[in-house]
Amino acid sequence: MSKPQILLSCSAPEIADGLQKISEDSGFEVLPCPDDQSWPAVAAESNVEVVLAQCDGFAVSELQELKEKGVCNSSEVILISDGTPNSNIDQAMMSGASFHLRHPVDEKYLRELLAEIFEELDVESADQQEALTSDLDQFGLLVGSSKPMRKLYRVVRKAASSNASVFIIGDSGVGKELVANTLHLSSERRDNAYVTVNCGAISPELIESELFGHLKGSFTGATSDRSGVFEQAESGTLFLDEITEMPVEQQVKLLRVLESGEYRKIGSEDTQHADVRVIAATNREPSEAIAEEKLREDLYFRLAQFPIRIPTLQERGDDIVGLARHFLAKRNAIENTQVELADSAIKKIEEHSWPGNVRELKHAIERAYILAESAISADEVVIEDPTDNGQGESMPSGVPLDEVEKQVILKTLEENNGGKKETAEKLGISVKTLYNKLEKYEKENDS
Repeated sequence: MSKPQILLSCSAPEIADGLQKISEDSGFEVLPCPDDQSWPAVAAESNVEVVLAQCDGFAVSELQELKEKGVCNSSEVILISDGTPNSNIDQAMMSGASFHLRHPVDEKYLRELLAEIFEELDVESADQQEALTSDLDQFGLLVGSSKPMRKLYRVVRKAASSNASVFIIGDSGVGKELVANTLHLSSERRDNAYVTVNCGAISPELIESELFGHLKGSFTGATSDRSGVFEQAESGTLFLDEITEMPVEQQVKLLRVLESGEYRKIGSEDTQHADVRVIAATNREPSEAIAEEKLREDLYFRLAQFPIRIPTLQERGDDIVGLARHFLAKRNAIENTQVELADSAIKKIEEHSWPGNVRELKHAIERAYILAESAISADEVVIEDPTDNGQGESMPSGVPLDEVEKQVILKTLEENNGGKKETAEKLGISVKTLYNKLEKYEKENDS
């Protein structure tokens, strides 16, 4: 079995020699980065397991390459600098780089770090000798065996061991809710409450009451005492989904409790202490949301003590077919059937880009299962094209109206890149009604 590779980028020979020896002692094959090439480009092309890069004077061009080529999604990236403040390094860490070490590097710590990574990579190499079927690896509620997913498992496990606030970033449909729930289930708070709040579904006038609760008679309509989500999640985890959908002027109320750890119910003079682990999520790029005034910058940095970026389905390689088999196997188990995936269906699944991510793939397989008899063919894998303006494949006749409504909602959501407000406006329904519909579909899929 070949050794895992580590890309070493270091311009100082006296430092490079030491890093190479530590890497080789840890079981890695060292691949030196040529002086005339950028290390993000070499890392992407060579598909190495680990990158160890000296990044004094880390440039904007290198940061852009790191993001564009998705290096952090497939490799563990360890950056080493002289400690001079560099905003590009900060951005690299937010984009998924694993560690930032300062000169002089603690040799013992680096050896322990590489040993931990090697141990997990060694397990991965052994597992990957078997062909991927529906039996994908699983961590908590997450399913997948690709390198990006295994890296996500490591990051989630590390985040779960702390009480730091977590900010989950990912496209619509990648599974942000599953990551949040897995964080809770993997933490010491697992036996306590896990409370989810759809921030875009709360009326702006009721946000403070939803978060902190109120006493009877404290405002018109307050006919009884009510506990807010911070009280409901006491000693547990609070998941704030679609945080950028909360009106920015209301976000300051959330910031105050995160900074002080204290809050008051509306109408009460008593201060309560919040022992809650907070996880937030968005399908927007944080920097863009801040620039567009959809997210307060101070709130983002308070929430993003531990940022986690979820890979898209496109970045997950063999997981795509593996997930299709997984969803089909789950449906077969529920219905006690043995429907298979024909080679033509597998080819169609492999060739599609899946911009709607895991959710789109799951819905496609479930629709195909309903239409198929003994095997799912390519014709039964109906893939909606959000750019065809209704001129593409149509819904088969005889489909229940609830199913038609579901597909219209999901397709409109994809067209709006997961934007709940825009989707609700196009459909002529309230945001709260949209969230209720989506929650219903999620429960149906999980059953």
